[in-house]
Amino acid sequence: MTRLEDALAALAAAGETTTYGALAKDLSLRMADLTAQLEALMEQDAAANRPFRAALLRQRLSPDQLPAPGFFLKAAALGHPTDDPAAFTKAHREAHFLSPNIPG
Repeated sequence: MTRLEDALAALAAAGETTTYGALAKDLSLRMADLTAQLEALMEQDAAANRPFRAALLRQRLSPDQLPAPGFFLKAAALGHPTDDPAAFTKAHREAHFLSPNIPG
């Protein structure tokens, strides 16, 4: 697992989200590198029919705590309907918040 995957797994286990900037800083990544890695993870998640781990991130100044517009553009490009961004985000986050508690 990569450092990014580990960080997202820790967020899911704690039932938390974080901002792109905070995660980039924690992982010592440039924002462009974080974005590229998140998009690659979204492709992996879509191929494996898993909820998007990138949904655990949010824009710093977003009053509704949603991910950045690029998240929804990528999700749509991967064939996911994103016409209700809040519901889409909630479903993906809840799936991750529950998954650490499901026995393997």
